[in-house]
Amino acid sequence: MRALNVAAPWGPDAIKVVELPEPKPGPGQVLVRMKAVSLNYRDLLMINGMYGRGAASTTDVITPFSDGCGMVEAVGDGVTRFKAGDRVATLFFQGWISGPPSLEKVVTALGFPIPGAGSELQTFSEHGLSKVPDFLSDQEVATLPCAALTAWRGLFVDARLEPGDTVVLQGTGGVSIFGLQFAHAAGLRTLITSSSDEKLERAKGLGADHIVNYKTTPAWSGPVREATRGRGADFIMEVGGGGTIQESMKAIKIGGHIAIIGVVAGAGEPFNPASLIGNSAKLQGLSVGSRDMFEAMCRMIDLKKIFPVVDKVFPFTEARAAFAAMAAGEHFGKIVLEF
Repeated sequence: MRALNVAAPWGPDAIKVVELPEPKPGPGQVLVRMKAVSLNYRDLLMINGMYGRGAASTTDVITPFSDGCGMVEAVGDGVTRFKAGDRVATLFFQGWISGPPSLEKVVTALGFPIPGAGSELQTFSEHGLSKVPDFLSDQEVATLPCAALTAWRGLFVDARLEPGDTVVLQGTGGVSIFGLQFAHAAGLRTLITSSSDEKLERAKGLGADHIVNYKTTPAWSGPVREATRGRGADFIMEVGGGGTIQESMKAIKIGGHIAIIGVVAGAGEPFNPASLIGNSAKLQGLSVGSRDMFEAMCRMIDLKKIFPVVDKVFPFTEARAAFAAMAAGEHFGKIVLEF
């Protein structure tokens, strides 16, 4: 069977399609024939040797991708959650079943340190997979484990938002677009930012109540305050990091919630906590979620018939082109590789 591997000297050109022996499921394991995987910004860092606690060493060989959809081909001894023929999604954290995060749970992430879903056949713990809504395509299911669950946890588990609350989504990547779809379905008021007027118009079609081009309006906290009659946003999905956090702190309401999920606009700018202190807002780091959260999210997706936005699809042998599209910021929603 074929798999995608990457190693030093790292970078997109280091991605190789390799032939490996077909794996067999051991006790408690499930053998899955992968149908599709989706790209996350984490994967871009990973293939560039920049992900993990310390840069990847020169001896590491990584099979990337945490997010995939596949069909169960066989199960090992003792498996009770699945049978051959079941369609499943991989879970980002293979060992985070329920409850709050812990070190033991978050070191079970697919792609790094556990070999990821980027192979035609892969074995997983039966606890690291979940069944998925029947109405979604394989490509759509493959977008759920990281981006969708991150948005879900931020909105409904950590911030516990209610209908009528105002949320700000930064950009039109996977997490923000899922956040927009979930928030709209839950009756929340939504404001989304982008540097592209074309992407903002697409976001309006998904239910965005307010749109702001942050290139023409870099002080976008002003429109947020205007849209909320000076009150500020209840929740902000912070994906920019050092490049946007100051505007987020100006835009958040007293007692509001800022979920830090990324640093795509840079991580090195000075951080001034004065605004945060003054309005008693919460600033919380957020990294995906548990299996229980994933399955609760899938129940809402099924109930509301929410279709993930798959913007670009590449054959899995064209992973380099897919990563080039991600690095260029060409996508609206998710990029998928299809097996």
